[in-house]
Amino acid sequence: MIAHLRGKLIEKAPSRLVVEANGVGYEIFVPLSTFTVMPGEGVEVSLDIHTHVREDIMALYGFSSKQERAVFERLIGVSGIGPRLAVTILSGGSVEGLVSAIRKGDLARLTAIPGVGKKTAERIVVELRDKLAEFAEGPAKSTVEMDVISALENLGYPHPIAEAAIRRATEGETDVAFDVLFKRSLQILTKG
Repeated sequence: MIAHLRGKLIEKAPSRLVVEANGVGYEIFVPLSTFTVMPGEGVEVSLDIHTHVREDIMALYGFSSKQERAVFERLIGVSGIGPRLAVTILSGGSVEGLVSAIRKGDLARLTAIPGVGKKTAERIVVELRDKLAEFAEGPAKSTVEMDVISALENLGYPHPIAEAAIRRATEGETDVAFDVLFKRSLQILTKG
């Protein structure tokens, strides 16, 4: 099974990437949160991979973080949720927001995701509420990061896309000034 893939990004679309490794192009389905943190085509990328095998298909699902992959794997363990719906659910916001909604039993938040009805949302809450404790506390966002997210949302960028851009713009730095972080994030989003 493929668990990790590193190679050159040769094709990029909101729901899928093609990564070339050792002369082979791998089609990888990704949530929006992973798509937004990917650099432009021609750049080397590294993805955590979930290999999904059925009798009629083998598909690769890629994630920018181990946390995202782990939540995806928990989602597909829920009765009635396949990999495509799990990717759609992860695309509906940040991992932290999704985990929080599940742990709080926020059915309104879950049913707002395309393809998730009331019964599916209830099943997700019942089956995963206690299985996501280790993901409940993500790194706290600084006031500056929250202000930049708000500014990007005011420009029309969805929350998960703004968050992903900020993660890329900070790259582990702390105490980045608002104007610097906003400019970096905007450059990442416009280069897409």
